[in-house]
Amino acid sequence: MLRRFSTSSLSRSLDNWIASPKQLLLKDTFSLERLSDLYITLPTRTPYHPPKLSSPLGYGSHLAFFHPRNPERDLRPDGTDADFCPPKPWTRRMWAGGRMAWDAENPLLVGERAVSTSTIESVAKKASMLFVNQKIEITMAGRTRPSVVEERSHVYLAESAAVNTRDVKGLPPTPDFSFTFTPSLTTLFRFSALTFNAHHIHLDKDYAQLKEGYPERLVHGPLTALLLLETTMLQNPTAKIAHFEYRARNPVIVNRPMTIAGAWDDEQTATLWCVNDEGVVGMSGSVKLLSPK
Repeated sequence: MLRRFSTSSLSRSLDNWIASPKQLLLKDTFSLERLSDLYITLPTRTPYHPPKLSSPLGYGSHLAFFHPRNPERDLRPDGTDADFCPPKPWTRRMWAGGRMAWDAENPLLVGERAVSTSTIESVAKKASMLFVNQKIEITMAGRTRPSVVEERSHVYLAESAAVNTRDVKGLPPTPDFSFTFTPSLTTLFRFSALTFNAHHIHLDKDYAQLKEGYPERLVHGPLTALLLLETTMLQNPTAKIAHFEYRARNPVIVNRPMTIAGAWDDEQTATLWCVNDEGVVGMSGSVKLLSPK
């Protein structure tokens, strides 16, 4: 379908967008209140234990912070922020994957302020898809060395592009650990509110079905990624993670049971995946500990 839009004017528009400098600085505080709202939302945090001031932030918990604060009139028609979004026809956004690395000697701390600096690392066009890759450095206030370095990839599809279920091969035959729960509309609403995310695919059933062709509303990519980390930490709450990478494989649907699974490749590395009740893999990834488990 991309050929339909391949006019010289459109190519210039995309080239100009790629060439334009882009940087987004966002400041936030890892407040007890916001973290409490996140932890009470996560099924892996039952029973609930409130966060403590000056303790290290949970792995991946920064995903609930540093959202743009744009007025509604400036949002795109699907409810997403326009920051770092390419021009038409690439209007359908999906969270594609990413990587995170933590500085164990310089952790993010509960109650402290920090700044997130985002830049575009690369843009790649593949058939009807456009991959936009960001680099995000999160640095505590008053420090120069980032505590977390994240790479985040979004894929943008042309408005009429089809999304098909993909087979995922090469995963371990059986998990060493797992966690099963059913993401509900309440889960999606609360995580959307926490992340100030108005994307209609998470909130509007008619939009998800009629405009984007999904069977129902979708679970947030960052929520699924966060649950991969959370499930790993359930096995060893004192473990220290060096880095984590993940890739979205298929949409994860609301009100469908999902199982987060993991299998140890060795004493420091585990393969992770999320699968629904029909065996469709929604996300896969890997985590490496700083020292053997």
